[in-house]
Amino acid sequence: MFTSINEFSQEWNQEAASTQKVLDALTDESLQQPVSTEDRTLGRIAWHIVTSTPGMVNEFGITITNVENADSTPASAQDIADTFRRVSADVVEQVQNQWTDESLQEMQNVFGMTMPKAATLSLLIKHIIHHRGQMTVLMRQAGLPVPGIYGPSREEWSQIGMEAPAL
Repeated sequence: MFTSINEFSQEWNQEAASTQKVLDALTDESLQQPVSTEDRTLGRIAWHIVTSTPGMVNEFGITITNVENADSTPASAQDIADTFRRVSADVVEQVQNQWTDESLQEMQNVFGMTMPKAATLSLLIKHIIHHRGQMTVLMRQAGLPVPGIYGPSREEWSQIGMEAPAL
């Protein structure tokens, strides 16, 4: 759990940058990659990350602008990536402006659970990580190269002069 706004900001910026790499690798065609007929497409998962982030932050008690047309997934991967770039910067700015290190220990009810404000920020980060993982699987199925997140992806091993691990 975070003990300072700076600590949150650093981790958010790192995880948001990793998510941005994934979003930037999407193509317009790949947005239609389905999980199944009953689940979200790759584009809808990407758009969910973008639109749910301000929704969650608002639920936590931080005023932030919601994404316009949140119910309609853009047909442009670039639009999705650009919108997340703005949203992720706004998250850090508004957390820094509206909360203090001391306020992180305050308890609040979020989604029917009582937790410290610091835990809500951890929940926000875990949410984008969870959906980013879903996206990377669908990116493979769509034939896209996957950017490395916590280490090189299969395609990136050769770029650092190494062989990808054997299957």
